[in-house]
Amino acid sequence: MIWNRRRVLKAGGLLAGASAAGVLALPARGAALAAAGVPAAGGPAAGAPVVKRLVLRNVHNPESLDLTFFRDGAYVPDSLAAVRVLLRDYRNDEQHAIDPPLLDYLHDVALGLGVDPVFSVISGYRSPQTNAMLHERSSGVARHSLHIEGRAIDVRLAGVDCARLAEHALRFERGGVGYYRKSDFVHLDTGAFRTWRG
Repeated sequence: MIWNRRRVLKAGGLLAGASAAGVLALPARGAALAAAGVPAAGGPAAGAPVVKRLVLRNVHNPESLDLTFFRDGAYVPDSLAAVRVLLRDYRNDEQHAIDPPLLDYLHDVALGLGVDPVFSVISGYRSPQTNAMLHERSSGVARHSLHIEGRAIDVRLAGVDCARLAEHALRFERGGVGYYRKSDFVHLDTGAFRTWRG
């Protein structure tokens, strides 16, 4: 099933009116982004869909999740706990809480592209030990990576070329966007807005 604007309207019920009101209240830059289908930073506006769903597939093992992580104005604790397990450091099974706005970011990017939010996860949380090891092997791994804080994820989006995914994510000006063409994945995080290619 495609998670497109039509399905979101059915789920949320009030999106059209709320979006129109929100666009009128936005400054010029915000209105331009809204017209391009890019939600405002920090999540949907008041009256937007109250249900947010993600499908996450770990590429390092057969584990996957299809869950609603936000409903009725709040994050779903059981879903956040399940995400914490799935996005653990697969090298040593160490877990860390995942920043909920990172899940919003994934959801919003897929929604803006009009595709089902089905992500293959290359890397979620990284323990300090794993990150230090990867940093020694590659200059492309930051010494103080946001992966260590549960605020970064490396993904592919089903049915969307990674170059297109990165280009679309940049429109949000929300957090970091790194495009790794050779390895074919996109890094997204909830830090300061910046972009790079690996």
